[in-house]
Amino acid sequence: GLIVTKGGEIERERVLQRGITKPFNEVIKANIGDAHAMGQQPITFLRQVVALCAYSDLLDSHFSQGMPRAEPAESCSHAEDTALDPTAPAKKRDGGIPVDPDNICLTTGASEGIASILKTLVSGKGKSRTGVMIPILQYSLYSVAISEFDAAQVNYYLDEDNCWALDVNELRRSLYQARAYCNPKVLCIITPGNLTGQVQSKHCIEEVIHFAWEEGLFLLTDEVYQDNVYSNSCQFHSFKKVLFEMGPEYSNNVELASFHSTSKGYMGECGYRGGYMEVLNLQPDILAQLVKMPSVRLCPPVSGQAAMDVVVKPPQPNEESYEQFIPEKEAVLGNLAQKARVTEELFNQVPGIQCNPL
Repeated sequence: GLIVTKGGEIERERVLQRGITKPFNEVIKANIGDAHAMGQQPITFLRQVVALCAYSDLLDSHFSQGMPRAEPAESCSHAEDTALDPTAPAKKRDGGIPVDPDNICLTTGASEGIASILKTLVSGKGKSRTGVMIPILQYSLYSVAISEFDAAQVNYYLDEDNCWALDVNELRRSLYQARAYCNPKVLCIITPGNLTGQVQSKHCIEEVIHFAWEEGLFLLTDEVYQDNVYSNSCQFHSFKKVLFEMGPEYSNNVELASFHSTSKGYMGECGYRGGYMEVLNLQPDILAQLVKMPSVRLCPPVSGQAAMDVVVKPPQPNEESYEQFIPEKEAVLGNLAQKARVTEELFNQVPGIQCNPL
């Protein structure tokens, strides 16, 4: 974007023309979302496992004794074909709801998964062109992907005065107006929100699922920030869990794709490009195409697959690495929560600016 380009120009000016004076000493690249570049400490256990997968001779050292699950790296793009199994932890998160490995695709970060599913769903021209409903404010990945695949962007607006809450009446308004110029098929939900940080309540999720069921919409839920909930007054609920709790009328019919990543949360491992998506109720021929697309590109990075495995299967209390892992995880999340509070306080001190609780 223009701001990033301008930042690069300023940096080059400072290097090439040292006589130029600026009212600052450096350009801070806060746009890239790289937590470690901004000083966050990496999680030791995750880095150790990736190192073991990359250099298997370390398996013979004491270094690996706290990691009985570590194995030499293998590579694939589909969960059924790999030892990297996200099904057990997903069951734990979602209260024992079954997980089918056939429905899980490993991806090069959540971004690739989101782009893949959109590419699969988009079709048509003119008024039959696929419409994709996205929140405003939103992460720019969505608007860029929608433009790339020649879909129609359908905006719905979050309620800023109500801590950026999602109102189903606003979804309905947006959907009905969009039908005049496109064929809305996909509803994107980001929870916790990016850029807005809101966490959807269980009641809100139930209303959204009912709306999608009623209108025949494909639900796309971006849940990569599920660990970044800092307020005691709210709790993350996965769409899949709520969907199944609503009963088979919904759980057997509503089409859903949800996404997770190594890049966010307490991990902050952007460079490994690890992620996966889980899909529900897709027609078999569509699922086959969805699996084929990443397979043609061979596979996500092996290091990212290993990192994702750690995210969904972290050290347990009976394992040696647990005593170091838990304090590191809690320290990262505690630090992020403190920064959120400071950011909120500072913005609210600026005349004309109001920052909702983060």
